[in-house]
Amino acid sequence: MNYQDTPIRAPWGPVASRSGREAGTYTALVLQGGGALGAYQAGVYEALAAEDMRPDWISGISIGAINAALIAGNPVGERVKALRTFWERASSELLYKLDEPIGFARRTFNEASALFASTLGIPGFFNPRFPVPLPEWPAEFGELSYYDTTPLRASLLELVDFERINRGETRLSVGAVNVLNGNFVYFDNLERPIGPEHIMASGALPPGFPPVQIEGEWYWDGGLVSNTPLQYVLDNRPACAMEVFQIDLFAARGEVPRTMADIAQREKDIRFSSRTRQAPTCRASSRRCAPPRTAWPTSCPRS
Repeated sequence: MNYQDTPIRAPWGPVASRSGREAGTYTALVLQGGGALGAYQAGVYEALAAEDMRPDWISGISIGAINAALIAGNPVGERVKALRTFWERASSELLYKLDEPIGFARRTFNEASALFASTLGIPGFFNPRFPVPLPEWPAEFGELSYYDTTPLRASLLELVDFERINRGETRLSVGAVNVLNGNFVYFDNLERPIGPEHIMASGALPPGFPPVQIEGEWYWDGGLVSNTPLQYVLDNRPACAMEVFQIDLFAARGEVPRTMADIAQREKDIRFSSRTRQAPTCRASSRRCAPPRTAWPTSCPRS
């Protein structure tokens, strides 16, 4: 059966008892975009899984969408294995791995690894496109990128059970932006079947990666508009007690840069951590718009 034929079932329902946590609490996991930093998300999820944290809703953008699919698209006991398989494959052909380099050695190693990946691609993720499109060289829109993400599609089909995702055992939502009108959209398995193209659209960052066409519309990486799907989770939360785990990949706070490399990193941290800095405002807004927590049901009703 094709994933598109899987009936959509709303993933609301009483949450099973979990060690160290209040039974019945609805749990959301928010995964930012951040490229190779997505490996950190995989490590954090492994630690959370060791504490028996089982998210009822996973929302991601860009690399966060890929990790979200790897989690939601596997049985609880296989999720960490799927993440490890993807990330170990993605790093399998990088430069010789030093034993925890620090300081200048670490920066040099990181820059060399990035150059290696940008030149030769990343296994299971993307390959360089040949010939490389020139600035004024017309081509099919779906081929206007420096890299080909066909390997990512193969990895998703291998490691993610999209029929499981569309059965609604775990809610999954991933963000992308419409190329023609600039509107930000979420592909949510509560509303539509999700396939590899929806995950790839969320991570189609131009000009590196090609746009993805879905139902006649072209989409790019959701991080062009919003790098963190926190607001979507708060705006669409169920009417019950909910806790949210957000894994930040960029530091909102930092030190005064001392080198040009530091400036580049700090600029990126500030730009991509903007949604994290809005979290207090989001919480205040939630308190104004929602009834007191004590008035919420302890578990989400079935639809």
